[in-house]
Amino acid sequence: MKNDKPEILPFNKQRRQMMKWLAITGGVMTLGGMIPTTVFAADDDEIRIGYWPIVGGLPLYVALEQGFFKEAGLNVKGVKFASAQQIVEGMITGRIHGCANGTATGALGLGEITSPGLFKIICSNPSNHTLVLDEFLVPLNSTAKTIADLKGKKIACGPGIQNVTMAKIILEKNGFTNPSVIELPVGQHAPALAAGQIDGVYTLEPTGTVGRMKHLSRTLETGVISKYVLGNADAPWFGGAAALNSTFIQSNPDAAKKFIAAYQKAVEFIAANPDKARENVAGYTSIEPALVKEVPLPGFVMYPDLKGDNLQWFQKFYDVFTERKIFSKPVDVASLIYQG
Repeated sequence: MKNDKPEILPFNKQRRQMMKWLAITGGVMTLGGMIPTTVFAADDDEIRIGYWPIVGGLPLYVALEQGFFKEAGLNVKGVKFASAQQIVEGMITGRIHGCANGTATGALGLGEITSPGLFKIICSNPSNHTLVLDEFLVPLNSTAKTIADLKGKKIACGPGIQNVTMAKIILEKNGFTNPSVIELPVGQHAPALAAGQIDGVYTLEPTGTVGRMKHLSRTLETGVISKYVLGNADAPWFGGAAALNSTFIQSNPDAAKKFIAAYQKAVEFIAANPDKARENVAGYTSIEPALVKEVPLPGFVMYPDLKGDNLQWFQKFYDVFTERKIFSKPVDVASLIYQG
């Protein structure tokens, strides 16, 4: 792949963009300290895709482990990050060429506001109470029967603006006033519940499965975003997405098309072989191989199907961020979808 060269921004422009990003998210510099003056070597043909270690990233895990990218002649590497905000920071600075499913769409929306035209979405992962990804957990010995029973207790969530915003809305809808939440890495959620450090947590799979199978926690409710944020328990919550940097798509159109085709092959593999696909969760998330068969899976929708009702529900989720003034201006989801 001769032209695989991510955009290398001048140092001052990189700094301005990142400072603007950090101002929006309230984040901190986490990708190696100072913003680099260079990104990657010009002859580097490796395609780096950022992921957050949750079940939502399954298409990337499958494509890597089943050799779909290699079959397409691509050298793809999954790069693990501690939060979706860090993934988007990496996309802005050119450290990675895109992101896997499971990357918070709220963080991607903020990235679009900070750096217009930054990416195009190739796939999203809707979830609800039947396609389980999001959930609320409590300690195994908790007496809470509903989320409302946790008033006055210590509540946690994953890191990043989307997790915090969603957790607060869920709590507000359950009668909490001015709720506060503790940000914890997703891998610490179940252990923190078991240790009594927190009394409840808004989290994502495979945390609920890990907690249940290891007798560390129990699930209080699933599909909490559809029910409390979107107002319809059956609605698809498009909370995560896979995307490619626009500069990569433009400078490497053939490689981008091959990547997307291999990614779609992984999505089709998951639909046809869910049990076999689950095996690929181990090694990329906190779950152990012996437990993967218990993990519920979200849905995966490729870009041609992000239209109609799917697009409307996706847009409604983005409108929540605008209403809550997390987004400084409305973001049109349709304009972010890849048009191949």
